[in-house]
Amino acid sequence: MEIKLASVDSLIIYFSSKISLDVSKEIKSYFLHIKTLEGIIDIIPSYTSILIKYDIFKYTYKEIKELLENLEVKEEKTSDSKVISIPVYYGSEVGFDLERISQIKDISIEDIISIHSSQNYRVYAIGFSPGFAYMGEVDDRINVNRLPNPRKKIPKNSVAIANEQSAIYPSNSPGGWNIIGKTPLEMFDKSLNNLCPVNVGDEVEFYSISKEEFLSLGGVI
Repeated sequence: MEIKLASVDSLIIYFSSKISLDVSKEIKSYFLHIKTLEGIIDIIPSYTSILIKYDIFKYTYKEIKELLENLEVKEEKTSDSKVISIPVYYGSEVGFDLERISQIKDISIEDIISIHSSQNYRVYAIGFSPGFAYMGEVDDRINVNRLPNPRKKIPKNSVAIANEQSAIYPSNSPGGWNIIGKTPLEMFDKSLNNLCPVNVGDEVEFYSISKEEFLSLGGVI
């Protein structure tokens, strides 16, 4: 674990340089412990690190760094991971970048859909916005970079890929990921205990549905 200054009121804890399930579990444990500390304003976990914003009137950087270095964190006892099946309509009306990916990777749209929906994705982190699950890893055959110019608004429930990652936008928001479809499933629900239907360590399997099925399940074009 390595701690570095990020700004006048924030720091980053680096746990590893490589993405792994063990690292994501360690990050989750630290996240749950750190959020109970006084003077913590915001915590943003990622694949291999945690960004922490703290109250500079309560801690100096040296004090918060020392506190975190001496924090005794035990691995959280969680239920066994599960596999969540998520229906996706991969239609052109909602999959804005399917045609462009097809041209970049020189494969058909049908192949893109088949490849994306033919494997399970591990949930490594949940962040960016409530319910935004970072999942990996995307097959090299459809691995494409983020958009050079992010969109101002990505529709809620859009299924996306960027480099080795896949995700679902839980709400309308700006974003630079490649949009390949849309799910009728809500990824952020205040009525759920965990707010999100997936947790770190879970696996997600996407399966293709028709436009009619999508609409019948409450999907919106």
